[in-house]
Amino acid sequence: MNWVEIITSVFSSAVAAGTCLLIASEGGILNENAGVLNLGFEGMMLMGAVTGFLAVQATGSLIAALAVAILVGGALAFIHAFLTVTLRVSQVVSGLSITILGTGLSAFLGTNHIGQIPRAYFDAVAIPGLSEIPIIGPSFFNQNVIVYFSYFLVPALWFFLTKTRWGMQVRAVGHNPAAADAAGINVHLIRYSCTIVSGMLIGIAGMYLSLAYNSSWLDNMAGGKGWIAVALVIFATWNPLKAPIGAYLFGAVAVLGLRLQAFGIDIPTTVFNMLPYVTTVVVLILTTGSFRKNVPLAPAALGVAYDREAR
Repeated sequence: MNWVEIITSVFSSAVAAGTCLLIASEGGILNENAGVLNLGFEGMMLMGAVTGFLAVQATGSLIAALAVAILVGGALAFIHAFLTVTLRVSQVVSGLSITILGTGLSAFLGTNHIGQIPRAYFDAVAIPGLSEIPIIGPSFFNQNVIVYFSYFLVPALWFFLTKTRWGMQVRAVGHNPAAADAAGINVHLIRYSCTIVSGMLIGIAGMYLSLAYNSSWLDNMAGGKGWIAVALVIFATWNPLKAPIGAYLFGAVAVLGLRLQAFGIDIPTTVFNMLPYVTTVVVLILTTGSFRKNVPLAPAALGVAYDREAR
């Protein structure tokens, strides 16, 4: 295997491994720009993974699996929105509760399907012309449709947040909900909408794990990816265009161990298993505290419940 093939293999694996992180983090960027903190990523991803898998086993349809994952992710996000926006429960407590719920319920639903191969899965589809570009082509343009969707999602979300009236309203709610309310913006509607759409994206990210990346259901198959996606939102400084850098970096770190072992480098697997989480800690250190002199601040109202009567 020459160096071009090695680089192509690493890049392709990094994109494939990072896609679930990218989609989930883009969802997190959306709801956090609206001022809603969601720590339920892990549970939502697991529920998207198991329900998408069960749907394709029952129907043989990838469209049905996608629809179910979207609905389940959106439903869990609706619960989070109801608890935090309407009832003004602690966003941290609500998110952690959803993670616990999703982890346990997904394990229960998938008990009899562990290790099964799905009746259908998202296979790679090469884009003519683009897939023939050396290194870049096979890495980025010989992937499945969920990966291609993530390419579209990044600029679309950036355009929405920065160039549209609705996006400006979302950011206004995230920074100063009282002022946004006084200007006639429906704060609760914005926060509900962003949280639910975010949950739908996280559901897709989970389904990607079981029907594209691994093509099987495994108990707790998210393996902490939901938490890494939460960290990626901070790494990206709430900017959709920066999220792919972190997602593919974490993807590369996650597959590094397998690639080095394939090349005959004998390093314990446990070392590489912990690398993504060590990297997460390093990222959080570099983007918080005294290190973040030139890093944009988080939305001012992030994690803070809005009470109109308290204005």
